[in-house]
Amino acid sequence: MFTRLEGRLARELQKHTGLSMADYTVLSNLVEVEQRKWRITSMAEHMQWSQSRLSHQVRRMEERGLVRREEDRGDARGTLIALTKDGLHAIAAAAPEHFGSVRRHMLDLLTERQLASLGQITDIVLTHLDGLDDSEGIDD
Repeated sequence: MFTRLEGRLARELQKHTGLSMADYTVLSNLVEVEQRKWRITSMAEHMQWSQSRLSHQVRRMEERGLVRREEDRGDARGTLIALTKDGLHAIAAAAPEHFGSVRRHMLDLLTERQLASLGQITDIVLTHLDGLDDSEGIDD
């Protein structure tokens, strides 16, 4: 279900907004933080992406003017990813379309009781995952 739903949402997002799901994920995270800037290492960790993956995605987004890299004045070794005006306009235009797709293909299909159950299941799984060490359960 997750794979098919994510695929449908990604195709609709691309068709209606020109953004990939990876673009949307980066932009939606940046729009939520103070000053719309995030240190690349912290952002990668928050998104559960490798720093390399995020760096490559940011490079592609920089080419389209959605984000820019900035020096971290608090730590010269660090790099910040900053949302540009074009990036802000892109996420503002894409969010309603994306939310509509999520509603059409999932939320509107469920009853209130089913939504409540989904919320409970989500809380249980997230609590479990939050309690794990990142390497726990992974064979070396």
